[in-house]
Amino acid sequence: MKIGIISDTHDRLDRTLAGLKLLQDGGAEALIHCGDLTGPEIVSACGVLPGWYVFGNNDYDPPMMRLAMKLNNGTSLEWGGEVELGGKRIAVTHGHLHKDVRRLLAAQPHYLLSGHSHIAADEMHDGVRRINPGALVRADRYTVALLDLATDDLKFLEVPR
Repeated sequence: MKIGIISDTHDRLDRTLAGLKLLQDGGAEALIHCGDLTGPEIVSACGVLPGWYVFGNNDYDPPMMRLAMKLNNGTSLEWGGEVELGGKRIAVTHGHLHKDVRRLLAAQPHYLLSGHSHIAADEMHDGVRRINPGALVRADRYTVALLDLATDDLKFLEVPR
């Protein structure tokens, strides 16, 4: 199973649509958004794939966002949670609340996905692969990530400016 990972879209609908197309063209079967969606239009666009979402520090209306997720093929993991896909435990948080990061890491998931820094990263820490897909605003390169859960292969895909 391949999953698309996206974060820090900050209401940039055109870039989000371009990133989603790259992920779909790469074979993504599901989507995980690591927060800072900012508005329901982004959730609606992301609804082309089954999705799991967390809130970030720029998501100011969680009730409206939860409704958009429910109406658009999505599930809210609130400020941080875990989902199992392709036999792998995937923890997700935006990354700005360190208590959520510590809580999720304590369960030793296969992956911890987060955003917030606007810097794409792929690192292994204490047996947990930590992935940040990058951002679609305020970044040197706009990126999303495609993770193959069967092979553990990760690709960062650059979204054109």
